[in-house]
Amino acid sequence: MPLRDHFRPPVEKRHSWDELHGGWPMVIVQKLFPQLPDGYVAAPGVHLGTAFEIDVSAYEQDEPIAAPVRGVSGGVAVAPHSPPQPTLTMETEFPDQDEYEVRIYDERHGRRLVAAIELISPANKDRPESRRAFVGKVAALLQRNVCVSMVDVVTIRDFNLYADVLEFIGGNDPALEGKPPCLYAATMRGRKRPRQRSLLESWFYPMQVGQPLPTLPIWLDVDLSIDLELESTYEETCRFLRIS
Repeated sequence: MPLRDHFRPPVEKRHSWDELHGGWPMVIVQKLFPQLPDGYVAAPGVHLGTAFEIDVSAYEQDEPIAAPVRGVSGGVAVAPHSPPQPTLTMETEFPDQDEYEVRIYDERHGRRLVAAIELISPANKDRPESRRAFVGKVAALLQRNVCVSMVDVVTIRDFNLYADVLEFIGGNDPALEGKPPCLYAATMRGRKRPRQRSLLESWFYPMQVGQPLPTLPIWLDVDLSIDLELESTYEETCRFLRIS
């Protein structure tokens, strides 16, 4: 079955896009586990950037905290702590990052993160600061030799975060000549080499509504990879959720 448009009618009238994004990671985990070698595990993760709580103590500690000091007679006096004044104070709004992802760990080496599969949400693409935050996250993972896969089925935000990541790290993919597609899947990995500059390898697949989804390579080590069949995991998720 082909890729649906989850952000416009008729699908959007019957199912919210976050039903797919919330359910897809677990199906991906179920498909990956039989392929993972011994010592590797996969885990789903869903975090909504706007869904957070602030501890009451955060408000209570907004006032300066007095630090106890020893008095001359051996008692304890209280002296206010006086840190330097900030050089800048301004109102701001930190970008909230939605995360729908699957992470793969190497448990043989202290649960080391080796791969991350990111399902891009509308919030990742809606504002420049959100896109920069996502790009920064991906770049930081690549720098740590973590394989990163991006799956973008968001039809209402005309941006390509794969292209933004390449621009951030000073790269270019000839497949993006002209206007980069807003629907795509890609896998990227960085490879550090002794006494040489690091390598970036990527596998990019444009997608279209009405067409099947591709299969992505997921790298667990320099010469060890497994396949992620996006089509079968996507269809199974839609079937569970009764998305026709």
